[in-house]
Amino acid sequence: MLVAIGLVMGFLGPFASERAPVVKRYVYWMICMVGGGLIGIAIDMLLDRRMPATWRRVLAVSVAMTPAVAVFVLATEAVVMGGPLAWTSYLRLLWQVWPISLAVMAVRALAWRRPPARVETRTIVAPPLPQAEAAFRRRLSARRRGARLIAVEAHDHYLKVHTDAGAELVTLRFADALEELAGAHGWRVHRSWWVAAEAVEAVRWRRGAGEISLACGLAAPVSRTYAPVLKEAGWF
Repeated sequence: MLVAIGLVMGFLGPFASERAPVVKRYVYWMICMVGGGLIGIAIDMLLDRRMPATWRRVLAVSVAMTPAVAVFVLATEAVVMGGPLAWTSYLRLLWQVWPISLAVMAVRALAWRRPPARVETRTIVAPPLPQAEAAFRRRLSARRRGARLIAVEAHDHYLKVHTDAGAELVTLRFADALEELAGAHGWRVHRSWWVAAEAVEAVRWRRGAGEISLACGLAAPVSRTYAPVLKEAGWF
């Protein structure tokens, strides 16, 4: 950054430095910007912990570095440009060095500013406790009683219970099934659908209606009434 600023200053040639030969002008500004910038960075590092407020510290550093940088510039001007080592020249340089120092430290603060901290949240879907589904599972046949529960679908006075071992019809009201599955990890996503949380693979929402993709290629509708439950779980 300091080298780039030195090249720009050498090209612009401010403070009558454009009268100097091109090579001398670029060498002069490169030494002044890199050397003076390093002085400012050293002071900034010393004040970092004492003054955490960025822009207040930038102002303080630019003021604190100006006397030392002015001495450095005066010496560089004498060596490279053949300028006089005079008190009047030093006073003149103070008013030239300070705005440049302020600009350089401000650019550095912008370039090195810390990005805002990002807090990421993740919904962890824990498997249901065995006892939470025990009463409901006892209604299933022996083949599906220990299978993975995917969804429960209401059909009039029957329930179609979907598992990874196939589907099975059970004589039970949907409201009673929801009561027995109250402790299980799952959600009611439609007036006639309950799904197990660990079986959810994707959720899509289009034109006021949604669809939820479940394990084993099963799909279930998502109504507007129950969509907030999935949104709270992080699926929207």
